[in-house]
Amino acid sequence: MKWMRFKIRTTPEAEDILVSSMQDIGLYGAQIEDHVPLTAAEKEQMFVDIMPEGQEDDGSALVSFFVEETPEGRLVIEEQERTPEEVRAAIEAQIAALRVYSDVIGEGTVTIEETEDVDWINNWKQYFHQFWIDDILVIPSWEVPAAEEREPFLTFHIDPGTAFGTGMHETTKLCIRQIRKYLTPETVLLDVGTGSGILSILSLMLGAKRAVGTDLDPCALPAVEENLAVNGVEKEKFSVMLGNLIDDPQIQEQVGEERYDIVAANILPDVLIPLTPVAARCVKKGGVYITSGIIEGKEESVAAAMEAAGFEVVDISAMGEWRSVTGVKK
Repeated sequence: MKWMRFKIRTTPEAEDILVSSMQDIGLYGAQIEDHVPLTAAEKEQMFVDIMPEGQEDDGSALVSFFVEETPEGRLVIEEQERTPEEVRAAIEAQIAALRVYSDVIGEGTVTIEETEDVDWINNWKQYFHQFWIDDILVIPSWEVPAAEEREPFLTFHIDPGTAFGTGMHETTKLCIRQIRKYLTPETVLLDVGTGSGILSILSLMLGAKRAVGTDLDPCALPAVEENLAVNGVEKEKFSVMLGNLIDDPQIQEQVGEERYDIVAANILPDVLIPLTPVAARCVKKGGVYITSGIIEGKEESVAAAMEAAGFEVVDISAMGEWRSVTGVKK
């Protein structure tokens, strides 16, 4: 299937105006590309281990509309066949009309590109392959174990989907290594920002007694349920709560105080620091607080927050440019 892409070069201020205006000529739905920095609220809704680095905002934006081509290379809009040139002319007429009362359109040029249909949902699978975390083999459902001289101590199956990470990132590996140091058959673990549940499910497979996870994203619930099932872990051993542990009293009450032998959080330093005093209330005396997601140079600020909250920092581990800080509650 082929699509015609009509790309308007404009400004971020004009994005909503253009999207709304183009509905008048039968163009619905748009792809928007800009470099506007994320707000604090938007960052909170990005459910990834590490926030992506964005380009510097240059005040430009691209708003694109896609129309499916017929086998004859024509386009059908509002049940009428049109040529690409006719559609471009209609877009340009709309832009000209907008300029009469708006000065934020910017360049306003329209270009046409032809693009092939892509299976966006599954295309990412080509980039995710089995890998090792020390003696643990992590493998997706569409692969079979590669021939290796070593046998895995444990095989963890994960299909990360489009919402969460895979465990390949150094920060996740650092977290898992620290958890294994302190895990016992009696361990009850709290996993803050659980995502796909990799930290908690692996802990349960390694012998932990029970796990609790918190996350902001509703997608965490089906992701965890699926990963529990494919790894043969009883779902009763892992409960997930939706909400912000830092400032949501209801979630704080559900999680409880001094219930956990290990609290693990693989997030960003800007979240770890305000989370730390909350984690101190959740973990038992003598319990362990394991943090990761910390870029080199930020570990001291996380360590200082731990000490201020009543933890003794016992380990700062490194992998590449990433750091993990572990503390024990005094």
